[in-house]
Amino acid sequence: MKPARFILTGLTLSAAIATGALAAGDPAEVGRPAPGFTLMDSNGATHSLSDFKGKFVVLEWVNFGCPFVRKHYDSGNMQSLQKIYTGKGVIWLSICSSAPGKQGYFEGDELKRRITSEKSNATGYLLDQNGATGKAYGAKTTPHLFVIDPEGVLIYAGGIDNIASTDHDDIARATNYVSETLDTAMLGKEVKTKTSRPYGCSVKYK
Repeated sequence: MKPARFILTGLTLSAAIATGALAAGDPAEVGRPAPGFTLMDSNGATHSLSDFKGKFVVLEWVNFGCPFVRKHYDSGNMQSLQKIYTGKGVIWLSICSSAPGKQGYFEGDELKRRITSEKSNATGYLLDQNGATGKAYGAKTTPHLFVIDPEGVLIYAGGIDNIASTDHDDIARATNYVSETLDTAMLGKEVKTKTSRPYGCSVKYK
C-alpha cells in the first residue's frame, strides 16, 4: 500500500469513527465502562476496544518526542512492561493523539521505522490524529495510562508511576501504578490506587 493512500485512509477512518465514540457515551471515568473506539494502527488494520472484551487492556498515550516518554523508552522500562503483560495475555495499545505536523506525529513507513527503532512490544500502535479518542478518555499527558478490566470497566487512570521526572534513576524507586493495578486486578483483588495525577508533556492535539 502506498504511504499517501495509507495516510488519507487513516485520517478519514479515524475522524469518522472516533467522533462516533465521543457521541456514544460520557467521558472516561474510573469505575464505569470505558469509552468505545475504533482506530487504525500503524499497519493499516483497525482495532476496536470491543474486540478485546474478556481481556485486560492497557491504553498508553505516547509521543516519542517527549522527554518524559523518552525516560521510559530509553531506559527500556516501557518495553519491559509491555513484554511482561502482553505475555500474560494483556492487550497493550499505544495511542498517539498528536495532530499532523506536531511533535510525536509520524506516518507511513517513517512511523513503522520509528516503532521498530523504539523496540516497542505493544500489541498495536494506534493513530488518533483528530484527537477524539484522547479527548474521550481525558488523556492530558504523554505518557498517560489507562487500564480496562475484562468486563470493559476502567479500573485505573493516571501516571505510569509516582515520580514525575525525566530521570531514568527514578524508575527503580518509583511505585509503578500500571503494574500494581494489573497484578492486583489479575488476582481478583480490589485495586488500591485507582487514579493518580498524570505527568509528562501535554498531548499535542490539533
